[in-house]
Amino acid sequence: MRFLHTSDWHLGRSFHRVSMLDAQAAFLDHVVATVRERDVDAVLVAGDVYDRAVPPLAAVELFDEALHRLAAADVPTVMISGNHDSARRLGVAAGLIERAGIHLRTDPAGCATPVVLADADGEVAFYGLPYLEPALVKDEFKADKARHETVLAAAMRRVREDLADRPAGTRSVVLAHAFVAGGEESDSERDITVGGVAAVPAEVFHGVDYVALGHLHGCQTITERVRYSGSPLAYSFSETRHRKTMWLVDLDAGGGLTAERVDCPRPRPLARLRGTLEDLLADPALARHEESFVEATLTDALRPAEPMARMAERFPHTLSLVFEPERVDQDTLASYAQRLRGRSDHQIAEDFVAHVRGGTGPDDHERTVLRGAFDDVRVEAGVREVAG
Repeated sequence: MRFLHTSDWHLGRSFHRVSMLDAQAAFLDHVVATVRERDVDAVLVAGDVYDRAVPPLAAVELFDEALHRLAAADVPTVMISGNHDSARRLGVAAGLIERAGIHLRTDPAGCATPVVLADADGEVAFYGLPYLEPALVKDEFKADKARHETVLAAAMRRVREDLADRPAGTRSVVLAHAFVAGGEESDSERDITVGGVAAVPAEVFHGVDYVALGHLHGCQTITERVRYSGSPLAYSFSETRHRKTMWLVDLDAGGGLTAERVDCPRPRPLARLRGTLEDLLADPALARHEESFVEATLTDALRPAEPMARMAERFPHTLSLVFEPERVDQDTLASYAQRLRGRSDHQIAEDFVAHVRGGTGPDDHERTVLRGAFDDVRVEAGVREVAG
């Protein structure tokens, strides 16, 4: 069986205030074309279909059009909700949509009820594990701790129990939205840390033939059978070096697999430039970036006049300016934004405690209190979403 593994569409997301809807539409055109040209048997979408719980109407219309086109191609599609999606909203009318071959898996309680597809070699069971917010699904899975590893392990036990009751030789695929140990993060993913721990070991997924992961935006292979497709488009400049692709996976009769990366269309290349404003405007070697989306880090000792307007004269798609003056005492004089870049909310809170105490950071007990407060805020937001 041949299937196309995708994830993290983030429909409705912008890139530094530039709408990506046209680029997302081009990607979905590419998905449908790949399905037809490469004789794909099933399409997998491993979460974060939308960028937020209540997506803009244009994103919903784009999603609706994509579903109609996939259904018209007569190729089953299996998709799960991610941590950016509202599981309840995404799952509306799932039972009706399933009649068209679009299988939405958004309810954690249904994780052991697979979509069963058949080819000449027999049946393949596709299990959809939507994003499992530990505090919200702990009781459903009778987990003793609200941890990512605990609830995922409990969900996978249900999967293996169901698989054990199926005919011998049934092949298996799991879709999951999680941070698996060994994966490389980027700046555009929403933090899912709980209790100071975000990553789960790949061993949680043992016993199945392929695991189609979503959440991390870089295409990567954790193990031969556990892979991230990554996002189809770059959503931060930290993804400048990413090659945006989907996985085209062939699963043979014995569960052996081969996987090929299929490139996604790129609206514009990304470039991160660094130097003084005058150097960036004059350097002939930078001509290749004149049509790129640009993030420029200016190292001028004094902030230049009208830097964005001047950058845009040569690089019209400059989206971000960062100021890092080359000074002797860089730490003391660094900008607030610079000091926060790449740091989690919890790390920022710890830095604040150290700042107001004159350098003494929180002790272990205080770290636990801070971590619990951030976890509570995220869980409360999830509860409000479920209630709404």
